[in-house]
Amino acid sequence: MPSPDFRRTTTALYLAAACAVLAAGGAGARWFTQTLPPPDRASGTMLLAPMVGVIDTCVLQSEAAAAQDALAQRCTGDQGSAAALVESTLEQLQPAGAARHAAYPLGYTLPVPLLQLFRAEGDDWVIDTERVQRLARTVRESARPLILYLFSTHFSTGAPIEEALARDPDNLAQTRDGPLPVDSYYGDPVYPWTVARTDNAISARRVQATQALLGALCQLPAQDRAKIRGVTLLGELHQLFPDFQAGMGFAPPYRVTDYSPASVAGFQRYLRAQFHTVAQLNRVLDADYPDFSAVQPPARDIRTEPLQRYTEHIDSYAQGSLPIAGWAYVPGGRQAWVHVYRNGVFIGKAPVNQGRQDVLQAKPEFGDANTGWRLDMDFRQLPAGLHRIDLFLEAAPGQLTALGSRDIAIMDRRQQTPVLQPQRTLPASKPAPATLQAHIDMPAPQQSYYFNPLVPLWHAFRGQQVVDYLRFFDGVVSQSCLAGTPRYTHQIIPFTNPGWDANKFAIDASLRHTGGIRLGVSLYGDATYGTGFARWYRATGRGSYGITEFHPLKALDAPALKQVLEGHAARGAQFLSFFLEPYWQGQPVARAHNLFSFDPGNARFGSAQLYQAMREDMR
Repeated sequence: MPSPDFRRTTTALYLAAACAVLAAGGAGARWFTQTLPPPDRASGTMLLAPMVGVIDTCVLQSEAAAAQDALAQRCTGDQGSAAALVESTLEQLQPAGAARHAAYPLGYTLPVPLLQLFRAEGDDWVIDTERVQRLARTVRESARPLILYLFSTHFSTGAPIEEALARDPDNLAQTRDGPLPVDSYYGDPVYPWTVARTDNAISARRVQATQALLGALCQLPAQDRAKIRGVTLLGELHQLFPDFQAGMGFAPPYRVTDYSPASVAGFQRYLRAQFHTVAQLNRVLDADYPDFSAVQPPARDIRTEPLQRYTEHIDSYAQGSLPIAGWAYVPGGRQAWVHVYRNGVFIGKAPVNQGRQDVLQAKPEFGDANTGWRLDMDFRQLPAGLHRIDLFLEAAPGQLTALGSRDIAIMDRRQQTPVLQPQRTLPASKPAPATLQAHIDMPAPQQSYYFNPLVPLWHAFRGQQVVDYLRFFDGVVSQSCLAGTPRYTHQIIPFTNPGWDANKFAIDASLRHTGGIRLGVSLYGDATYGTGFARWYRATGRGSYGITEFHPLKALDAPALKQVLEGHAARGAQFLSFFLEPYWQGQPVARAHNLFSFDPGNARFGSAQLYQAMREDMR
């Protein structure tokens, strides 16, 4: 996950925003709702749409800077826009005259930090119309197609209104311990905005800023609006947890969102809709709830806290699966597998191909981060008792090398002392040589696991909250002149990171079931060029997708990158976006560079080589 580039008025703002959405089809707002026919363009042509860093360097530029800076003069004033900076940057990537030979059209992604569209006015916040107009003029003055990125997530944009909104607990996600505090991610603030409700100030401000921008865009001529090939919604939208930078894994204590009163009441309504009668719910849970209002989300760990009901238990595994994971280095880039046996019975194998930047950082001599492996084991139907997990590395076909074993305890509700399960004979294998570099991260020795059937229902509800919030925000865009423009999510894929607990994010439903919102995903590492994403994507049944952020996290030459691009285009990718540093008159603009920018001056993650490879392919 890369770093990204007041109570008093809450009710009035929300009601005004809602009324504006409902009334947008009225005679006084026909300019806002006028829809455009889809642009006439070749079907299946993937747009390369780099995300150029123009916001801090141009759109947010002050008028005072324009007196001394040639770039600022183009950005500000009555006709100020970022169009010239966009074009100057893209010309570095694709020189003039090269476009006719390129396999893919080159456009750009225009990120719009919604909360940066406000300025303080007395005790209130009002739309900064000049910033809005600069964005609209950028679309008008650039001849290139674009992806419009409406950005507003937990990642701070440095907008002054963020601190004001964060003082209202109604805007914040809550764990069982109360509202989350403002956190940080690699030194940048993280604001824990809730996705559990839309009747709060953060939602109203997002709507207000979006409507102001769409209002300006909808006043552009039809040919300019037709340049917008897609709209991505909000950015990485998911449930949150404490210690955002380091808390994505499985280590206790287990804390997730959202436990606010509104969310708890929503969970009870969700269960009623799923089961209709509390008797049916009790049969599924083996519980004795008197009514749905008595059901509280699971929030306690049976190992360390007293429970009134077993269904109160929750941890990273209580939904009924546990990760078996680690890393192994196989020289020569050969495909390797880790075979997993339970009580002497083969239960599956995992490819050694997942990104482990932590391993590469500790072992740079490997030269490759794709040393991770993981297999998730469903233990819901396993008998209570001690189970032995044995792991073998297959670095050559049919040749197994023992990696190690773990004894784990599947526990019942009564926490009876577990008894070792019957064991079968393991396959023939060789002992691990001293030169083998590998490690079993999970499970820990003697780890205990409890399945609580209420937990998967809780996670499903939390995932539905993410989907519902996306649909709420999509409703704002779909009531505008961009109703006919494809709209995409802008989501991460947690399962590509073997050390992450995907249930903390509750993001899976938003990757699969979002109605009219198309799939937009950020791909890093093996997910960009390996087979894992392709297999997962085929299983979703979707017909097309957008790549909202793209970085292989390693150097690729032009032929290799070309093959990756062709693979995504063939699978139905409509656009592909990657971070790009701005250039003005052939020189890089002074700014805090994005860690993941394709740029000749970025030595991290093979970014300089990727820039050159992209430049060659764009010719």
